[in-house]
Parts: sequence; structure tokens; C-alpha cells
Amino acid sequence: MTDTIQRLSKPDMARRAAADIPEGWYVNLGIGLPTMIADSIPDGREVILHSENGILGMGPLATAENVDPWMVNAGKQNVTLVKGAALFHHADSFAMIRGGHIDLCVLGAFEVAENGDIANWTTSQNDRVPAVGGAMDLAAGARNLWVMTTHTTKTGEPKLVERCTYPLTSSGVVNRIYTDLAVIEVTASGFEVIEMVDGLSRDELQSKTGAGLTFRA
Repeated sequence: MTDTIQRLSKPDMARRAAADIPEGWYVNLGIGLPTMIADSIPDGREVILHSENGILGMGPLATAENVDPWMVNAGKQNVTLVKGAALFHHADSFAMIRGGHIDLCVLGAFEVAENGDIANWTTSQNDRVPAVGGAMDLAAGARNLWVMTTHTTKTGEPKLVERCTYPLTSSGVVNRIYTDLAVIEVTASGFEVIEMVDGLSRDELQSKTGAGLTFRA
């Protein structure tokens, strides 16, 4: 059966997540979808973006007109800097992360469990990924952890599950999830839906989720 649900586009997902970031927070953006948030911070808002390779005050992705080949984020994308940005050693960057100085990290994920476990570094279906990398430090060190991901895989399997089947990045750390179908809080009693895309029913969302959902009135 053809899926006719009108899902959010990736830029719309980024804009939705960016809208919820509190003023003045220091925010690390994980590799992949979360990097799009850098282009989506609302005008007039002060959100200080951190990159684990040594940037504080990262701006939007660079364009062909303003690209600096030496200025990249952790995903090796060319980025810009905002006024007052700082550049520093990789070790200093991880001292910020491990010292609890990052208010929020937004990561992508292969799976998120209803208890807040996250699996985002390998599916174990091949050996191309060498190690968990900085995501483990970010998941453990950031004060808040949000996930930005599609609600299902390309083949329709749910990414939000009762228990992760892939190797964990960290356990019990996810606070909120932004997907192309919904915004979901991770609570002590599981997944709580706080927002859905227009035209989507509760039953349809539940059918695409691998764990039970409750819905905020």
C-alpha cells in the first residue's frame, strides 16, 4: 500500500527543532540531519553553535560565494562563523563536552528506545564504521539530548522502538525526538506525542512506531 502521508521535509524538520532551542543555549549539532539546524536558527535569536572539532560560534553552511576550505564542521562540511566566534584545540572542545558545558546536543539516530536509549553509530550490518566516536561523549556530557531523524527507515521499519537492537551509543539520555511525522517527548512512562503533522491520525502514527505512544491533550 502506498504511503500517502505528507511528511515534513528535512529543512522543515530542522526549522521545527530550531524553533524550540532556548535563547542563549550552547548547542552541538551532530553529523547528518542535525547540521541543517545551523541554517534554521530564527532571526534575532542567540544560539551559540559548537562543533566538536573546535568551533564555538559556528554559523550557517558556507555557500559557493563565501566558502573557506579550511573552515569545516565535524562532518567536514564547509561552514561560516558568526561575529565573536572562537577556534580552539580538539581537546579543549571535548573538555567543554565532558565538563557539562554544552546545553544541548542534537544527534541523528538509527533507533531510539522508549526509555531514552540511543543507537546512532552502526547497524552492525557491515564494518564500515570504525568506532562510536564523539557521539558517546556528547550523549553523556550534554545537559540535554534531542534526536532528529526520519520516523521510519527507507523500507518502512520503525526507528522508535521498545528496545534498541543496534549497538547503543548511550543509555537513557534522549529527552525529545523530532521526526518527519511528530515531536515526541521521552518520559518516565515512554513516548509522549506533543505534536503531529497535519492530516496524520493517532492510529497512523502508532502503526509506524515500534513502541506504545501516549498523546498530550
